[in-house]
Amino acid sequence: MQSIRISRVRGFTLIEVMVVVVILAILAAIIVPRILKRPEQARVVAARQDILAIQNAMALYKLDNGFYPSTSQGIQALVSQPSGDPKPLNWAAGGYLKKLPLDPWGSQYQYLHPGKHGSIDIWSAGPPDSSNKNAVIGNWDVNQ
Repeated sequence: MQSIRISRVRGFTLIEVMVVVVILAILAAIIVPRILKRPEQARVVAARQDILAIQNAMALYKLDNGFYPSTSQGIQALVSQPSGDPKPLNWAAGGYLKKLPLDPWGSQYQYLHPGKHGSIDIWSAGPPDSSNKNAVIGNWDVNQ
């Protein structure tokens, strides 16, 4: 005669399941805040890259014309030839940027010539809901 083996299927007890849930909750409490901060860091990096691109375009503008655009001409002088003084005599056909970038928070980059931190200042105010003065991202930070 053949012996029939009956195997018992064992499941997890409620206590075992609760222990696993508690461990997962602890891990989530530690990891989730770190993951949520990454998008803001990515926006800061994107703003710094945009500022570098604008600064490099300004350097080309100065190389061609001998001066930076005035504060009133602004960053727009990199996209379309400015009409006010000082008039650029060797403005590059097609401009120095294809279009004006917005900062990652949807605002325009700011420009000042002469700048407070150097010959030109280019900056983003950072996140609109930030009351922190250190949220400002400028070419004086990027160049360090």
